[in-house]
Amino acid sequence: MTKPGSLETAGGMGDMQGAGSSMDARSPLSPPRTIALVGLMGAGKSAIGKRLANRLGLPFVDADDEIERAAGCSIAEIFEKYGEAEFRAGERRVIARLLERPPLVLSTGGGAYMDPETRDLMRSRALTVWLRAELDVLFERVRKRGHRPLLRQGDPKEVLARLMNQRYPIYAQADIVVDSTAQPADRTTDQVLEAVRAHLEAEQAPA
Repeated sequence: MTKPGSLETAGGMGDMQGAGSSMDARSPLSPPRTIALVGLMGAGKSAIGKRLANRLGLPFVDADDEIERAAGCSIAEIFEKYGEAEFRAGERRVIARLLERPPLVLSTGGGAYMDPETRDLMRSRALTVWLRAELDVLFERVRKRGHRPLLRQGDPKEVLARLMNQRYPIYAQADIVVDSTAQPADRTTDQVLEAVRAHLEAEQAPA
């Protein structure tokens, strides 16, 4: 996991610019497994995910879109008809199926990583990246989006703050953490790519 304000990964980054590096900075990046983006609504999972997939030459898949396609109705309707437990079970099945495919870039719903079974599945089969964002950044991005059911449960900023308190300690278990700030999405995408490269280099480094 990265340290706050850095792009170091849990495996330890160190100086990866030496001649012995297994992945030269100029070499194409070819992730051996799916990159799964986690984080709260407004963190930029779709915006960054699409750019990341384009840069890597991989498909981009939004897990929520796949869930709605499989169920034949919206996520809000699934919650209303069947409840959260059934939704999470369906979400887990869909994500498990997606993780059986060749590598892709996967954007997951904000609650997916909070489910212990889904989290274990993602951590074992994917490279998980938490797009961490401050409250003001999240609020600015989602305040005009009326389709967010959770934000209808009170003051949107207070709801986001509560979700941050609940979820950020769990999101911190992701393999990589990159700050999603108010900077251009392309710059954040650059940082994700740098962090992924460093993480994979650390994995391949001799023990």
